[in-house]
Amino acid sequence: MQIPEIEVFVAIADSGSLSGAARRLGLSPMMVSRRLAALERDLSVRLVHRTTRSASLTAEGEVFLLHANTILEASEAARTTLKTRVGTASGVLKVTAPSVFGQTVIMPLLPALMTQNPALQVDLTLSDSIVDIVGQGIDVAIRIATIRDSGLVARALAPNPRVVCASPDYLARHGTPTRLDELRNHPRIALHAMPYWPFMRDGEPVAIKAEGSFSASSVEAIRTASKQGLGLAMLTYWDIRNELQEGSLVLVELEDVKPEELAITAMLPTRHHVPHRVRVFLESLERFLGR
Repeated sequence: MQIPEIEVFVAIADSGSLSGAARRLGLSPMMVSRRLAALERDLSVRLVHRTTRSASLTAEGEVFLLHANTILEASEAARTTLKTRVGTASGVLKVTAPSVFGQTVIMPLLPALMTQNPALQVDLTLSDSIVDIVGQGIDVAIRIATIRDSGLVARALAPNPRVVCASPDYLARHGTPTRLDELRNHPRIALHAMPYWPFMRDGEPVAIKAEGSFSASSVEAIRTASKQGLGLAMLTYWDIRNELQEGSLVLVELEDVKPEELAITAMLPTRHHVPHRVRVFLESLERFLGR
């Protein structure tokens, strides 16, 4: 019974298919099948029911999964201890994040992270869509949204509330709204994925439709349009943190409502066998967000 064989078994249990396990581990489907067969021969039991499209654990597989996770955790703890003594992370770190957050927060972290860990490689996917991290073999996804039960492991990193903002020039020309109803007198730049702006009033959700002469599909375009004075925008704090500091955008705070509270969350495929490179990356990101 070898660690690579146990890793294959746990990956199949997490992804629900041999092909999903192959993508996650960077192996060929044939290699995954061979390692699973070798483990079953060694244990003299059938662990997984296979079909052409999916896989499910047998009763024996369910029992062995508990032991398999314990074995992998012990193995990872030993490797982490040794790597920590060396002080570096290695391997390919596969990360996905929203486009603006990735460009403004994650990218500035990478030069120092990769200098401190010369054996580390980073594969960064920037997308405002939800990426299937298990199917694509991604180590960690950074998400800024309401997290729904997805079978993934969520780790909150920092608060990231929605905010209403505008350029100083726009507010000087058109005035600053102070109540929700006053937003109707201003163009509200619409993000295609969020046609209504969510607020809370006395613990109850309220919303107003984003209507104006400009709309866009990307957060970057919304941010640029608001800086150019095309109207009010609703983004998240970390989307415009740099702009707030430099003064190209200012907050519009309303007296009678508060925008929806969100958080920056790391989504992991599993809480077991988290690679050292992922731990190092998340620690670096948390330090930056806590500044």
